[in-house]
Amino acid sequence: MIRIPGEFNTDLCDPEQKLTRRDLLRIGGSGVLGLTLGSVFQMQSLASSGHGGPGFGQARNIIMLYLQGGPSHLDLWDPKENVPDNVRSAFSPISTRIPGTKFTEILPHLAKVNDKFTMLRAMSYTPNGLFNHTAAIYQMMTGYTTDKVSPSGQLEPPSPKDFPNFGSNIIRLKPPKEPMLPFVMLPRPLQESNVVGKGGTAGFLGKAYDPYTLYPEGDDMNMTKLDRLKTDDLQMRPEVFAARLRRRARLRDAVNEAMPEIDKAVEKYNLNEYYQRALNLIISGGARNAFDIEQEPEAIRNLYGRNTFGQSCLLARRLVEAGTRVVEVIWPKVANSDNHSWDVHVGLTNRMKNQSGPMLDKGLSGLLTDLDQRGMLEETMVVAVGEFGRSPQRGVSTSGNGNSDDGRDHWPYCYTACIAGGGIKRGYVHGKSDKTGSAPLEDPVHPAELLATIYHSMGIDPETLVYNHLNQPRELVKAKPVTSLFA
Repeated sequence: MIRIPGEFNTDLCDPEQKLTRRDLLRIGGSGVLGLTLGSVFQMQSLASSGHGGPGFGQARNIIMLYLQGGPSHLDLWDPKENVPDNVRSAFSPISTRIPGTKFTEILPHLAKVNDKFTMLRAMSYTPNGLFNHTAAIYQMMTGYTTDKVSPSGQLEPPSPKDFPNFGSNIIRLKPPKEPMLPFVMLPRPLQESNVVGKGGTAGFLGKAYDPYTLYPEGDDMNMTKLDRLKTDDLQMRPEVFAARLRRRARLRDAVNEAMPEIDKAVEKYNLNEYYQRALNLIISGGARNAFDIEQEPEAIRNLYGRNTFGQSCLLARRLVEAGTRVVEVIWPKVANSDNHSWDVHVGLTNRMKNQSGPMLDKGLSGLLTDLDQRGMLEETMVVAVGEFGRSPQRGVSTSGNGNSDDGRDHWPYCYTACIAGGGIKRGYVHGKSDKTGSAPLEDPVHPAELLATIYHSMGIDPETLVYNHLNQPRELVKAKPVTSLFA
């Protein structure tokens, strides 16, 4: 009998080859219930694709554009007319490719390509306690709320006890097949004030599943810092593959010590290729080439916008093209700050019209256009979302912050997200907000449901169990996918 040793109540070897929730995998020489090693692997393959439903497994990669800070839906893509002056946007509404759907004048490029994506017009949740950025970011990135929130609404710094970022869960269950960095986060960490990186790590999964972080030097207001990216300095952190290689070594040794009769059965599974993939990543130039955006024609670089966000979106496309499974582009200005930040308690009109709005407009529209023209959009899901929206009434306080007449406070009860690719409908508007953008009228979507939809599109059952630092089983997310979003 082969015994493949693993840690108690955790996955035993490769996460994509888990069989059951048992603590030890045992394969009898004569077969348990008539099963051979080959048929066990076949059952694993069937089980991994058994969740089913519209859109299941259609996405191979995902790019998350995280608009940290909370963009104002009323001033971007859900403008309201015939409303009081303190609700109406300062920006004029414009027509889009979808009849009857309007954006504001600061999104002219996205208005021309919104037939490529779905609008979620009724993202909504009711927070626990004071709803400031850190707790909301954590929920959006992990699917879970935290029980430790300070009076200001901020959380404690990242901890190994945290729930994993959704990208960490994905690469654990669906590791890339190419020798490429599986999960990349750029160009800055998730952050509110002095709380840096909360919700952006692998948490209790361990550092082997942390993202590779690419944070170029330079101030957030330095819009050209990606131009100085030194690809020669990129190195693979050894701990990323160390844990996986150790687990695979135990599996390999167990098989090698087993009965000779099974050698033929496992031959086609190429156990040693896992080692080769890891080594190829470390010694090859594939990752460095993917990071070298100077290889792109000037016209393509200009399409995305020559600023940190636009060039990060371009880099995200290059990474998934090279085989990266998950890329998270974090808005390049910290939440709870000024200028390009989406956290517009004051100075909304100038900041959104002249700073953040144009960056989002060109970056997101450029990414969708480029992916579509390359035939990559069908297998690459793109999500653009913040942790919440902004208050319908300007100048009022909803989170304890001060707001000017030209500012909006935090608003989690109704806001907008965009989702495209990976089987998502094109030119579709899901849900509807009320006449002031204050609450959902139809089809609200909770952030956890959005994450469940992402898992579903990647071919992962959202209810798959993982084990935390106390060996307690936890679902990836306690929500169902919104399958009506898929074509």
